[in-house]
Amino acid sequence: MIALIQRVLSARVDVDNETVGAIGPGLLALVAVQPGDDEPRTKRMLERLLGYRVFADEQGRMNRSLADTGGELLLVSQFTLAADTRSGMRPSFTSAATPEEGRRWFERLVELARSAHPRVEIGRFGAHMEVHLVNDGPVTFWLETP
Repeated sequence: MIALIQRVLSARVDVDNETVGAIGPGLLALVAVQPGDDEPRTKRMLERLLGYRVFADEQGRMNRSLADTGGELLLVSQFTLAADTRSGMRPSFTSAATPEEGRRWFERLVELARSAHPRVEIGRFGAHMEVHLVNDGPVTFWLETP
């Protein structure tokens, strides 16, 4: 599983001119499921999303996590993160999970997140989405579960 996380002041996802998920300060996580992802990898990704220290402490150092700050989390499925771009001029998606597998593990991540964190919003799996964000910093990190 891959997540591209961005510390945001705000973010929202629109589908067909309707907002389907929106947050204030917190993390936007673009998430890709890969073949072989399973329950332990999904739980580990959630652990990292909630525990990764990207928020400033009293000294201005990135030493606080989403769980520490009580910030909001917006999860957006994005299979293109799993693309193989090492050669050619067109991405290959053989390293991305099938839509069925992707949906299964993305929805499981959402379920786990909602049971562990008070404010979790989502995009719409498989839809054409417009993602709007105000990146705070900018701060962006690539997380993977082995």
